[in-house]
Amino acid sequence: MKKREQFKRVINFLEGFIILAAHVAIFAFVWYGSYVEQLEVPFFRRGDWAVIGIYGLILFLLTNLYGGFKIGYLRLMDVLYSQILSLVCANVVAYIQITLISRHYLSALPLLKMNMCQIIMILLWVLICKLIYAALYPPRQMLLVCYDHAPDEMIVKMSSRQDKYEICDIADLNEEPLEDICKMVADYEAVLIYDIPADERNIILKKCFTESVRTYVTPKISDILIKASDNIHLFDTPLYLSRNKGLSGEQIIFKRLMDLAICLPISVILLPLFLIIALLIKIYDGGPILYKQPRLTIDGKVFDIYKFRSMRMDSEKNGAQLAKKNDDRITPVGRVLRALHFDEFPQLINIIKGDMSLVGPRPERPEIAEQYKKIIPEFDFRLKVKAGLTGYAQVYGKYNTTPYDKLKLDLTYIENYSFWLDIKLMFLTFKILFQKDNTEGIDANQITAVKEKRE
Repeated sequence: MKKREQFKRVINFLEGFIILAAHVAIFAFVWYGSYVEQLEVPFFRRGDWAVIGIYGLILFLLTNLYGGFKIGYLRLMDVLYSQILSLVCANVVAYIQITLISRHYLSALPLLKMNMCQIIMILLWVLICKLIYAALYPPRQMLLVCYDHAPDEMIVKMSSRQDKYEICDIADLNEEPLEDICKMVADYEAVLIYDIPADERNIILKKCFTESVRTYVTPKISDILIKASDNIHLFDTPLYLSRNKGLSGEQIIFKRLMDLAICLPISVILLPLFLIIALLIKIYDGGPILYKQPRLTIDGKVFDIYKFRSMRMDSEKNGAQLAKKNDDRITPVGRVLRALHFDEFPQLINIIKGDMSLVGPRPERPEIAEQYKKIIPEFDFRLKVKAGLTGYAQVYGKYNTTPYDKLKLDLTYIENYSFWLDIKLMFLTFKILFQKDNTEGIDANQITAVKEKRE
């Protein structure tokens, strides 16, 4: 098993290379067979190679970004969705490129036929690769170590990947001595350390390292802060430096310029769509088109966020609360807007005004943030940057992700911020737009995303 693990990345590389090469070969066939002869000024050989090479490069970058090569790492449907999304985007770019080269519109039918063939090929490729991984890499036999927090949610999440993980035993530090748990480590292929005190965690981590046992750890807030710190040395003593100031001056300036450069043109382009949505909302119940609500942004400043109204006018007569699953307060027009995320468009105004950024922590209501802070005093840590339309927690979390996990995701973004991370998150936002589980509301018996504590 250990030898096979060493070659896992090699197998993954070969699988990705095969599907990418097949896509490029099909595109080359369509380019030479359907489009070259229609060019008014024919390309030389190197020009044809450049077109094909650019197609392959774009497809590789998109597939890598969306995780389409991660067979054996992501769920089967996630890999399939990522592959198809990357392919469709690359083919759209290819058609635009062909149109620009030919200087007039050519038929898209060859590319549409190519797209269908490629999708069929992806289905077969994903199925075959999945069978290979299932044969070579059975689920890891895991030990879960917990303490005060019931691991039920984590077990449910791990169980959703039965092809990858199998929790065989649970060790509770409240019930079993630390020494006995350390002895159990060598009997398993992996250990999941779930929110236990730092002292005990460090001992188990060192034991796992000694036994060469793979270890999964749910991080604490301090772990995220330390992980993002700079490595420096005081003579022969290594130090971790955490500046803890949010973004630097130049990062703030570049981020603001990017917000304006993207939001201003998009607002102009989408103006006709905004007018249609406004008309539909007005026709339905005659109420206001926009919904304003106080939210928190950088340094705890309060601003009014704008959205297209998707709920009934009396939706909050009983106080502020998050959207629930199958929420009957949402209007028929609102359900469509929420499903397509069109209700978020007016936040472009907030971004242009400077209240928000394109990427950042999701702005929370002051009253709900106060409730969270009673349980999580560090919740205000996420206010070191401007609130965002999309962000790390929005991409990698869900609407009903717990506040503590959202905080850790937001801190991961703040502590690892870069211009390229913003670009990456914007592309990944496009990927999650049509994934229902990212917009699923909280349970019907909840008011905030904090769930009742299990006994």
